[in-house]
Amino acid sequence: MSSDAHGSHLDSPLVTPSGLKQPYHLVDPSPWPIIGALFGALVLVGIIMVGNFNNYTLLIIGVLGVAFVMVMWWRDVLRESHTPGLHTPIVRLGLRYGMLFFITSEVMFFVAFFWAFFNFALFPDHVSFAKIAEWPPAGIHTDNPFSVPFLLTMILLLSGTTVTWAHHCLLENDRKGLITGLGLTVLLGISFTCGQLYEYTHSPFPFHGGVYPSVFFLATGFHGFHVIVGTCFLAVCYFRARSGEFTPERHFGFEAAAWYWHFVDVVWLFLFTFVYLWGASAVTVG
Repeated sequence: MSSDAHGSHLDSPLVTPSGLKQPYHLVDPSPWPIIGALFGALVLVGIIMVGNFNNYTLLIIGVLGVAFVMVMWWRDVLRESHTPGLHTPIVRLGLRYGMLFFITSEVMFFVAFFWAFFNFALFPDHVSFAKIAEWPPAGIHTDNPFSVPFLLTMILLLSGTTVTWAHHCLLENDRKGLITGLGLTVLLGISFTCGQLYEYTHSPFPFHGGVYPSVFFLATGFHGFHVIVGTCFLAVCYFRARSGEFTPERHFGFEAAAWYWHFVDVVWLFLFTFVYLWGASAVTVG
C-alpha cells in the first residue's frame, strides 16, 4: 500500500452513516430510581419501627419521599413524551411490553396472597403454628358478602365500563366523552376507597385477631392500595385529557392506566368470589 493510499485510508470515516434515524431511545440518566429505592427501604424500616417502637417518623418520611419521587419521575416521563422524535413506534412498543410485564408481576404478587388464603382454607389442620381446625377459625364472624362487599364490587364493575367508554370516546376523537368517562372513573375509584374504609372501621374482627385477619387485611388492603394508585393514575390522565394531550393515534399513557384499572377490577372479582363469598363464615355480620 502506498503512503498516499495509506493516508487516504486514515482520513476516511470509520463508520459510514446510513442516513436512517435510530428508532431506539435511551433515556437520559435519572436520579429517581436510586432515590426511590432508598425511600422504599426507609418505608420498610419505618414499618418495623412502628411495630416495635410505635414510632411513625421514618414511615411518614419514607411514604412522603416515595410520593415525591413518583411525581418527579412521572413529570420527566411526560416531558420526554412531548419531545419530538423520542417516542418512536418501537419505543412505544417497548413501553407496552414493559407495562404488560409490570402487570404480570403484580398478578404474581396477588397469587402469593391467594396461595396463603387457600392453604389455610383447604388445609387448616396442617398449619400447626396457627392451631386452627376450621376456616374461618372458630369465633370469627365475617361480613355479609352481599352487603358492603357486593356494593364495592358493583362500584368497580361500573368503573370498568366508564373507563372503557372513555377509551372508546378517545378513539372516536370525542374529547368531551373522554373527559366525562375519566372523571366518572376517578369518582368511582374514590367511592370504592371510601367504602373500603367504612368496611374496615366496621369490621367484625380486629386487625390483630389472628391468622384470618392477617390474610384478609393483607389481601384486601393491598388491593385497596392498588385502587388508590390506579385512581391517581387515572386522575393524571384526566387532567392530561383536559389539556388535550391525548390523540386517537398517541395515547399510551391512558392505555396503560386503563390496563392497570382492569387488572384491579379482575383481582377484586377473585377476592369477592373466594375471600368474601366462598370463605364466608356460617354466621355473617351486616
